[in-house]
Amino acid sequence: MPLSTKSILGMKELTKQDIQQILDTADSLKEISTRDIKKVPTLRGKTIINLFFEPSTRTRTSFEIAGKRMSADVINISGSTSSTAKGENLIDTARNLEAMNPDILVVRHHCSGAPELLAQHVSSPIINAGDGSHEHPSQALLDLLTIRDHKGYLEGLTVTIVGDINHSRVARSNIRAMQTMGMKVRVVGPPTLIPVGIERLGVEVSHNLAEGIKDADVIMVLRIQLERQKEGLLSSLREYSNYFCLTSETLTQARDDVLIIHPGPVNRGVEIALDVMESPRSLILNQVTNGVAIRMALFYLLLGENHANPN
Repeated sequence: MPLSTKSILGMKELTKQDIQQILDTADSLKEISTRDIKKVPTLRGKTIINLFFEPSTRTRTSFEIAGKRMSADVINISGSTSSTAKGENLIDTARNLEAMNPDILVVRHHCSGAPELLAQHVSSPIINAGDGSHEHPSQALLDLLTIRDHKGYLEGLTVTIVGDINHSRVARSNIRAMQTMGMKVRVVGPPTLIPVGIERLGVEVSHNLAEGIKDADVIMVLRIQLERQKEGLLSSLREYSNYFCLTSETLTQARDDVLIIHPGPVNRGVEIALDVMESPRSLILNQVTNGVAIRMALFYLLLGENHANPN
């Protein structure tokens, strides 16, 4: 079954059935990455352009590897090497790229709404790889896959998201995705980093870390995004760490089987302690592995629906 949407711009466009199909497809594609020859011909002849206007390690590399493992031709373009550096606007850049007949554009941009804007001006499918503080849908999908891998199910689980909620596109995408899948979401952080009125999204709010993680099945820790913050939101990183860093001591308040995830990059000792990050409960590297499978699944479902067998 094809997805209900042509592009992946945010989690609000994806139905529960869409999400389930993406996760199941990703599950079926994982095995490809364990082979000696990590490549299938599913998307041979397709062209994917990764258009990244923000720094990225995991996301950009993951999209590139995903495309190449499906035998697509993958072109990487950064903001500094594109004609936007010469004054060309984003829409004109995308239109010129589309004139070369790519099959899909993967876009990361520092401005919220940039991928959606491009979707209004080009006919190629677009995957939002992160736009400002708005959304990061493929990250939410890989997080769901990682949780499902280890819990066996999603509906009914309680997830506590800790940190800089206000500036986190990962938090926004995960809140939408998790609620669609019947999960309960709680956010924890200092008042200055919690969006005003976030309760209207159906989430619980706490400003106490020990209380916030007490009965959670999953703890998602977020990076403090100083590059997006205005001055005065935090007195210091040391003070934040004193109250909201996830440590072994804090985890004594949590369930014994709690899972810990983090979208990365990690600031060790600020939002999460080193021993917690490297503990058996931490699934951070599992998330990275699942990121390749999820992005392979997105490419396949958006571009390869006519192929009978993706493997």
